[in-house]
Amino acid sequence: MKFEDIEIEDVDFEAMLEESFKKSDSKSDVIKGVIVKIDEAEDQAIIDIGGGSDANLSLFEIKDEDGVLLYRVNDTIDVVSLGRGRVSHELAKKRAALNEFIGEYDEEQEYIIDGVITKKNKGGYVVECDGLEFFMPRTLSYLNSKIDATGKKIKAVIVKVDKTKNSVVISRKELIEREKAKIGEIVDKLLESKEVVEGTIKKITSYGMFVDVGGMDGLVHYSQISHKGPVNPSKYFDEGDLVNVLALDYDKKKRHLSLSIKDANPDPWKEIDSIIGVGDTVTATVSNIEPYGVFVDLGEDLEAFLHVSEVSWDKNVKHPKDYLTIGEDINVEVIEIDNEGRRLRVSLKSLLPKPMDAFVDAHKVGEVVTGTVSSLTDFGAFIRIDSVEGLLHNQEISWDKSVNAKDLLKSGDEVEVKIIKIDRDAGKISLSKKALEDSPVKKFAESHKVGDIVAGTVKDQKDFGVFIALENNVDALVRSEDLHPIKADEIEKGQEIKGVISFIDVNNDRIRVSVKRLERQEEREAMNQLNMDQDDSMTLGDAFGDAFKK
Repeated sequence: MKFEDIEIEDVDFEAMLEESFKKSDSKSDVIKGVIVKIDEAEDQAIIDIGGGSDANLSLFEIKDEDGVLLYRVNDTIDVVSLGRGRVSHELAKKRAALNEFIGEYDEEQEYIIDGVITKKNKGGYVVECDGLEFFMPRTLSYLNSKIDATGKKIKAVIVKVDKTKNSVVISRKELIEREKAKIGEIVDKLLESKEVVEGTIKKITSYGMFVDVGGMDGLVHYSQISHKGPVNPSKYFDEGDLVNVLALDYDKKKRHLSLSIKDANPDPWKEIDSIIGVGDTVTATVSNIEPYGVFVDLGEDLEAFLHVSEVSWDKNVKHPKDYLTIGEDINVEVIEIDNEGRRLRVSLKSLLPKPMDAFVDAHKVGEVVTGTVSSLTDFGAFIRIDSVEGLLHNQEISWDKSVNAKDLLKSGDEVEVKIIKIDRDAGKISLSKKALEDSPVKKFAESHKVGDIVAGTVKDQKDFGVFIALENNVDALVRSEDLHPIKADEIEKGQEIKGVISFIDVNNDRIRVSVKRLERQEEREAMNQLNMDQDDSMTLGDAFGDAFKK
């Protein structure tokens, strides 16, 4: 509770009360008057108040809510003189009501009023409640006289009734002092005993809850609600709920009582090993869903985190909300307990059948399957087959090495591929599209063999050799040691190089060409030709040798 700046003076309010009412005694008595005239134009009535005197009465005082006059000429009504030829019917009614209240006042009973300050005078304030006016001396108001309190709602207790003067004195100070004393007793008891007490939630805010403990409100900050950590109180409690709390501190200056719900309940982390263990399967309730994962309530005032990667075996989970809903009960496996960090991690997918196991049971390496392009990357395309994904690397897209996945495919395309590798433990599947076609090297090998002389143009040069393009888009490697007599620093892109096929590997799509071998092969062929020519000439001489001799 907050109180205004308090101003207390050592003043005799008995004298103040006397001063407040002494001038009004002669005027405030209720007298009988007779309506002698009603002047609608002047909005007033002329009242005969006796002694040959007339007084004016405003018509609004004798009209109902609809503006209809309640009295007529010659009617008798109660009025109070205001002086200067004016009277009031409303004041007479209030005076009559106050007189009735005073007449029925029981000194043995305490009267607490809820009223509104309507006037301020030298001695204090006039407070109206249910049509009755009471006097509250300034020293009993606990109000700053420098601040205009007119219109302020207050609660006060009647401290004096003077039946002879028809006056009632009330005190706001008395109630406040009682409240302070009560609060002091409650706070002292709560802080000294350190006992858990039951309270009622009065109000829930974004930063915590106000809880009534024995007639005093204390704040349970949102960080003091659960051992899980800061939580949104509105997700766990409703106004009117009963909760166990423990007093933490009291700020006398701010009159602020701090309470804790979590300290009033056992800390599960002190006995976490006896509550739960890694590998346990538990039922949890989804309490919050974020793009990066899900928070689940395990009970026992424990909360665990389910990372997005642990929601499903599907590696393309865009948002956990596509799989789970708040309030849903799910079975999860505990995969990590961090006692020091007070964190629990769980997995949902570990309790689900592994798609890779089902895939391995249904497919094998070398099988041709049809899948759907799920995503494209710079290094290839991921193809969904059944409930798993395989990688179609750029190197396996086409025999044309200049082509990549983004050139030929787009997400959603259906594509026929061959399974070339399955790594069950790593959960990886390698696919190939080019394996469904004969390689250019295989076609090349059907019409060429090792030892054939070929010519190609330079495509690329590396430290270990030169790649040349042969016919039908087939590449071959001329290793550095096979370039002789061509010098490596004299080679240019597009230059034609002639050599001998020295190696063909159809399975690995490789061909090697040797310039050096070409030189030796040409020399050998020239020698063979020369030998053949020599054999032919000797055979001719031999054939005519005998004839010449004869």
